[in-house]
Amino acid sequence: MFALPNILISCYNMEKSGGQKCRTYGVNDMADKIQNAYEASKNIYDDVLTQGNFFSRMYIKLFWSGTDDNAIARKVLSYIPNDFSGALLDVPVGTAVFTQRKWTELKNARITCLDYSTDMLEQAEKRLNGQAHIRCVQGDVGNLPMADESFDIVVSMNGFHAFPDKQKAFAETWRVLKPGGDLIACFYIRGKNKRTDWLVKNILAKKGWFTPPFQTEEELRDTLSKLYRQIDIHVDGSMVCFCCVK
Repeated sequence: MFALPNILISCYNMEKSGGQKCRTYGVNDMADKIQNAYEASKNIYDDVLTQGNFFSRMYIKLFWSGTDDNAIARKVLSYIPNDFSGALLDVPVGTAVFTQRKWTELKNARITCLDYSTDMLEQAEKRLNGQAHIRCVQGDVGNLPMADESFDIVVSMNGFHAFPDKQKAFAETWRVLKPGGDLIACFYIRGKNKRTDWLVKNILAKKGWFTPPFQTEEELRDTLSKLYRQIDIHVDGSMVCFCCVK
């Protein structure tokens, strides 16, 4: 999940910067709208995800039924063996707030971190601190600059609810996975909580943090079953995490 509603963003930024409010953007192109939305919230992005302050904890409690992103991240990362030594794609990497420790510890792996937002990518690069086995690449999940069947694992944390073309994202992440490879992901699904669905539809999607259409759990299961031979899905409130084997 991402992004505080405007009233909480304003309060948080006023507390952090002595009254400075976040900027707003008017961009017609959807991909640029998404990028600009995340750049506008970059100063609070990590705090919201990790629930690192009072406002983010209040936001999670009120609008996301208290779902803990930290626990979801741990579940996602638990699918990856600590001795993994293959090729891994992380898309979108975001700021690497949840993945930094795991990726830096996988010294024998070959990790590619991709994000459409150059600002997010710069933050991830700083956090990953020039690790030799990790490279950061700017790109579009709908047109991945990678060869077919080139990764053993594709990880997508909090990505699919923001991707403009979800069908292309599913197709591209499947394309670059090797046979027997794993797609590991977590993101928002609709139909689990009316308050969360209202927030996503009326605030997060309109501001560009989330991008419709959004799948229900049943629709997601149907999509995954057509692409993958093994599916392990866990639902926590309006968030889903899963591991699928190609």
